[in-house]
Amino acid sequence: MSDTLSIKDNRTGKEYEVPISDGTIPASALRKIKVDAEDFGLMAYDPGLKNTASCRSKITLIDGDKGILRYRGYPIEQLAEQSTFVEVAYLLLHGELPNKPQLDKWTHEITVHTYVHQFLIKGMEGFKWDAHAMGKMTSMLATLSTFYNDSKKVRDPEVRREHIIKIIAKMPTLAAWCFRHALGRPYIYPDNSLSYVGNFLNMLFRMSEPKYEPNPVLERALDVLFILHADHEQNCSATAARNVGSAETDPYCSLAAANAALYGPLHGGANEAVLRMLREIGDVKNVGSFIEDCKSGGRRLMGFGHRVYKNYDPRARIIKGLAHEVFQVTGKNPLLDIALELEKIALDDEYFVSRKLYPNVDFYSGLIYQSMGFPVEFFPVLFAIPRACGWLAQWQEMLEDPEQKIARPRQVYVGADLRDYKPLDAR
Repeated sequence: MSDTLSIKDNRTGKEYEVPISDGTIPASALRKIKVDAEDFGLMAYDPGLKNTASCRSKITLIDGDKGILRYRGYPIEQLAEQSTFVEVAYLLLHGELPNKPQLDKWTHEITVHTYVHQFLIKGMEGFKWDAHAMGKMTSMLATLSTFYNDSKKVRDPEVRREHIIKIIAKMPTLAAWCFRHALGRPYIYPDNSLSYVGNFLNMLFRMSEPKYEPNPVLERALDVLFILHADHEQNCSATAARNVGSAETDPYCSLAAANAALYGPLHGGANEAVLRMLREIGDVKNVGSFIEDCKSGGRRLMGFGHRVYKNYDPRARIIKGLAHEVFQVTGKNPLLDIALELEKIALDDEYFVSRKLYPNVDFYSGLIYQSMGFPVEFFPVLFAIPRACGWLAQWQEMLEDPEQKIARPRQVYVGADLRDYKPLDAR
């Protein structure tokens, strides 16, 4: 049996053999299929890149039909239960889990780079108090590029590593400043005696106390959420990081582009939409009628279904259990009962089951964030902090891949044919 695909062009009667590798065919092979010498050759048309592999990657595996998510081969369930976000960041970027000396060094390197240049406070103060946090984060990431001119040496592995560490270290600081700026509170500087997530909580919520001590349940819950959001294969924002980075753009501007993609409500705003939906339902007794409205096309069921997963999102299972632990500290979110009833009915309803509409990661995460005191506008920022390490892993892998070139997709031109210019008085 040959690993090839036989194609017959019925326009010309010619037959072609196209090689198959890893379940794909090289798009360039289609260029050989022409009707004549003047023909450009055949192209694949795939809006939204729904069935196009743009790279080979060793970072993240998703099997949507089986509900599997793995980082570098490790099941997300094991990492969420046993690992920490800082360790997972190392895994994504280095390919292996660190040993004790490696983890200690990695943690130290991140810890000593948490401070951000004071000048960025002036930039933060230039925003309106009600400016969206994601707009501020995107701007701050791009601004950091101007502080580190050597970051443009993207082909130098040592320079790359230095700025990867700086970005991972500074993301929580920038995010906390965006949060405090919106509330009109003074900025809190990093406390490097705390963990990565504990320090983030300190910069967010510390007021007049001389030493902030994060609640260990909330600290661990946010750490697990960071693990679950650290990478998710070739999504919109990761693709943006790769495409912009393919021009050998520095990591700060590449991540600003990724952050801008995450800013879009179809990518980073889904858990906010879930909260709006739950508030709209208002009471458990209204869930049944809401479900019927969804089935008739009058409403949308938010937080169910996924572009990739056609089974229960493995992250949703973990977050559901996490939610109950958080609510023991914060008090139960009043929307939880509505969410549980909505999930129960939807999972038993043939309409949703047949369409493989299962809860996704956004269904419960918004409830946790809200209970911890975060406004809905800040939810995408909580997504962006951990996803930065995934973006960086994708960006680095793209640079190290000899097959990758500057991104330049083709188009199918459907505009006007050749026409002559007419002077203004003749139009």
